[in-house]
Amino acid sequence: MLTGIFMLSDIVIILNEPSHPGNIGAVARAMKNMGLSRLVLVSPKDYPSVQATARASGADEILEAATVVDSLDAAIAGLRLVIGASARSRRLPWPLLDPRECAAKALEHWQQGDVPVGVVFGRESSGLSNSELERCRYLVNIPANPEYSSLNLAASVQVICYELRMAFLAAESLTDARGGSARTDSALATADAVARFYQHLEQVLTSIGFVRAQQPVSMMRRLKRLFNRCQLEKKEVQILRGILTAIEKNSKSR
Repeated sequence: MLTGIFMLSDIVIILNEPSHPGNIGAVARAMKNMGLSRLVLVSPKDYPSVQATARASGADEILEAATVVDSLDAAIAGLRLVIGASARSRRLPWPLLDPRECAAKALEHWQQGDVPVGVVFGRESSGLSNSELERCRYLVNIPANPEYSSLNLAASVQVICYELRMAFLAAESLTDARGGSARTDSALATADAVARFYQHLEQVLTSIGFVRAQQPVSMMRRLKRLFNRCQLEKKEVQILRGILTAIEKNSKSR
């Protein structure tokens, strides 16, 4: 039987440029409370740190196993689904989930075998930039009290991890009742493969004059939204990049 803990091992919590080591420790504690274990830190200001260990309050193994990388792109490489946490409403027209919907979406991908799934949390002071959020397929927002909506980093992680745990435990119970497997097979493209496709697409569209070199942002943002809705599979990305390569060769031969 696949337990909820085992299922949650496919969920990755990513902290982008955390500034305070105590927050890292508190996040590790929140993760262990809910049965998550995979933590990635992007350019932490102060880590490892005794403050992080002290705030972890027994979740030391999560800190010890944490992966430290120097860029968000490195953190999301290999992930099949990336969800970015946004603390405030944005002009960025991106699909928005609440924490329960976020958990349901993560579970859906797990059931299809499209893992690992990553949830990205931004800097304590400013969150994630628009360009960083564009690397995510969905955004998740915690609908806190609008008169006092400020949540610290660990509290935000705790809310999301709680919803993830509840969704996965509910799926486990349903699977046990019905019998059989909780999982099917699929092959979504990884986040880094999709990112390379977007880079290739922008390069080709610019070279043929479809996208102006001075103003590629709005067009590419719309195209990313379009392809994100499709949930591109690995084979589909290969086909699309093959088409782009053919366009490049044809343009050069003229």
